[in-house]
Amino acid sequence: MSDVELCARITAGDIDALADAYDQHGSHVYGVAVEITKSREHAEEITQSVFVALWEQPTSYDAGFGSLRGWLLSRALHESALRTKVS
Repeated sequence: MSDVELCARITAGDIDALADAYDQHGSHVYGVAVEITKSREHAEEITQSVFVALWEQPTSYDAGFGSLRGWLLSRALHESALRTKVS
């Protein structure tokens, strides 16, 4: 399934599509977050936050700018950097 199709399903409120996105990309998002923050706890919170953002604002992902994984990782990097700055 393409990123566009997956996001269209999420936009339509398909919770299974969010689970599919998490299954495909969750470990990568978590990996980036734990690498940056050096904290499993923070990485878990960041991973949750990234996927909540996808659920709440799926149209903020634009396939014209890259892959869904890239969008998710970008959010994870940003949130991780903020978390490290604050900690």
